[in-house]
Amino acid sequence: MNGFPVGYVPSQSTTTPMHEAFFETRIKNLLSEAGVTVNGTNPWDIRVHDPRFYRRVFLESNLGLGESYMDCWWNCDAMDELFYRILQAKLEDRVSGHLRKLNGVLGMIVNLQKPSRSFAVGETHYNIGNDLYRAMLGKHMQYSCAFWQGTEELDAAQENKLNLVFSKLGLEAGMHILDIGCGWGGAAKYAAERYGAKVTGVTVSSQQAVLAREINRDLPVTILLRDYRDMTGSFDRIYSIGMFEHVGHKNYRTFFSVVRNLLRPDGLFLLHTIGSNRTGTNTDRWTSRYIFPNSMLPSAQHITRGSEGLMVPEDWHSFGHSYSKTLTAWHRNIERHWPELRSSYDERFHRMWTYYLLSAAGSFRSRHVQLWQILFSRNGITGNFHVPRPVFGETTP
Repeated sequence: MNGFPVGYVPSQSTTTPMHEAFFETRIKNLLSEAGVTVNGTNPWDIRVHDPRFYRRVFLESNLGLGESYMDCWWNCDAMDELFYRILQAKLEDRVSGHLRKLNGVLGMIVNLQKPSRSFAVGETHYNIGNDLYRAMLGKHMQYSCAFWQGTEELDAAQENKLNLVFSKLGLEAGMHILDIGCGWGGAAKYAAERYGAKVTGVTVSSQQAVLAREINRDLPVTILLRDYRDMTGSFDRIYSIGMFEHVGHKNYRTFFSVVRNLLRPDGLFLLHTIGSNRTGTNTDRWTSRYIFPNSMLPSAQHITRGSEGLMVPEDWHSFGHSYSKTLTAWHRNIERHWPELRSSYDERFHRMWTYYLLSAAGSFRSRHVQLWQILFSRNGITGNFHVPRPVFGETTP
C-alpha cells in the first residue's frame, strides 16, 4: 500500500519546485488560522497527496478545492468540521474575493434562470437517479431541511418540518394547495393524507414527476412538469420548499407576482429557502458547475425587495443549524447504501457527493448560510394573529 486513495494518480515530481513554495506556504498559513494542519492528526486536518493542491486552491478557491478532492489530491476524515473551521475563520474572503466579484458580474448581466434555462437544474441535478435520492432522503423524500425538535431520527424530523409548514399555513381539509417545486411529491402526499388537502405540484424534473405521480397515484394530487411562471388557477394556500434557490435575483419580482396572482385574497404563502448573509448576484463556482447549475442564494434584502408591495410578511423563522444535522444524516444514508449504489455511480461521483453534502453541513453549522421559513399573506392579516409553532419535544433544534 502506498497510502494514496483509490483512483489517485500521483504527479511525476515528488519535490516541491521553488516557484510552488509560495502557494504551499500561503495555504498552510491560512489553514493554520482555522486550526487546521496539513497532514495533522485531528479528524478535521487534511492529508495532501499531491503538491499541485496548493496552487490549485490558491488560484481557484472552492472550485479548486472541490475538484482536487474529486481528483483524490487530498482527504479529510471530518470534512464538515473542516469547512466549519474554514468558514468561521472567514478564510474564503482571503482567497476567493476577486473570483466572486468576477462571477457576480456574469450574474448581473445574464438572467441565468430565465424560462429557457429553467429545466437545466432538473435535468442535471434532480434527474441524477431516483435510486440515489431514495437511499439518501428517507421515507418522506424531503430534499430540504428537517426540523430536529424532540427527535434524532431523520424521518421524524422531516415530519416535524412538514407539520410546521402546514400548521403555519393553517391548512384545513378541502383546501386546494399549490406546491411550487414539489420534488418527488412527499410534501404533497403528506398534505393530502394527513390534512385532507387537494394538491397541485409543479417540478422541472422529469424523473421527479414520474416518482411523484407514482407515490400519489391514489390521492387528490396532480403533478405537473411545468415552470412556475406558466401556472394558472386560484389556490387557498401556496408553499415552496427548497425551490427558491433556483429562481435568481432577476426573477424574484416575477416569482412573487406569480404567487400573488395565484393566491386567493385571504390566502397564505410559505417560503422555505436557504438564505445568504450577503446580497449578491452569483453562486459558488464549484456548486454551480457540479451540483446546482444557474442557482444562487437569496439574501434577506432580495426577498423583501422582491415581495414588497406584492405580499405582506407575517413571520420570519430561522433555523439554519438544523440543516447541518440534515446534511450529515443524508451523508450517513449515502455511506450506508453505497455498496448497492456503487454499481451505478463511480468513485469520482461518490467523492463529489461527499464534498457537496459535508461542505454544506459545515457551512450551515458556521451560520455562513441560513435556512428561513417566511410566511406571507396576500393583503395582510387583520386582527390578532398568532403564528402556530408546534412543540415536537422538550429539546430545541
